[in-house]
Amino acid sequence: MIVGIVGLGLMGGSFGRLLVDRGYTVYGTDRSVEAMKKAILVKAITSPLTMDNVAEVDMLVIATYPRSFERVAESYLPYMKSGAILSDFCGNKRIVISAMKRLSPLYPEIYFVGGHPMAGREYSGIEHSSIRLFDGASMILVPYSQDILKLAMLKDWYISLGFRRVEITTADNHDSMIAYTSQLCHIVSNAFIKSESAKLHAGYSAGSYRDLTRVARLEPSMWSELMMDNKDKLTEELSLLIDNLSKYLVALQNGDEDTLRALLDEGNQLKILIDKR
Repeated sequence: MIVGIVGLGLMGGSFGRLLVDRGYTVYGTDRSVEAMKKAILVKAITSPLTMDNVAEVDMLVIATYPRSFERVAESYLPYMKSGAILSDFCGNKRIVISAMKRLSPLYPEIYFVGGHPMAGREYSGIEHSSIRLFDGASMILVPYSQDILKLAMLKDWYISLGFRRVEITTADNHDSMIAYTSQLCHIVSNAFIKSESAKLHAGYSAGSYRDLTRVARLEPSMWSELMMDNKDKLTEELSLLIDNLSKYLVALQNGDEDTLRALLDEGNQLKILIDKR
């Protein structure tokens, strides 16, 4: 299989490095000249992706911001071969699947499927990429084209690359879950670090502080776009969190230890139950 990758940041670069390491031919491109140089240096690509060799790829992965997906796809689709797969690594899926819905009738010979690897780091850029980034991670697939055999092939392929599991879902469900498991976590971490106490944490913090603040470090442009394009789902989760936090605040303000204990026990029991599942 020959794979093309558009966008050689942390995700695209790591995926390219993994594929090259496994012996695949990878054509890649990035708008940054420096990123292209680094991609060649760390063996994230075997050759640059061009309008000439894109016709050779069996699968093209667009690893850019979601708002760029349609523009990038439109530029390469006319040159892709029949039967090729067009996918992505974008963080939101409704915007991507909407674009696929518009493009699919124009290119019925292309298999369209959204993709989102559940992996990452608090650092961005190909310089922080890793061959092992996706080890044990989940891969989410959101198919638009209806081809069960191709979907089954992709599922097996991702497992063979070291992904632990492949989830197949809808764009709406993806964005609902990501609002909670990813975007909300970044907001909580980013807000938590704004306490004056954070400046004095050295010597007073351990695993709890480290785990909670890790994703406070982020790329503001990317995350603000992801969050704003998913604002309906994220607002629901953030509102629920604020409501729950207010219960702890009221219990503390009222000196109500019984209520505080009950709230803590409720969260503890939920965590135990979820982990067992």
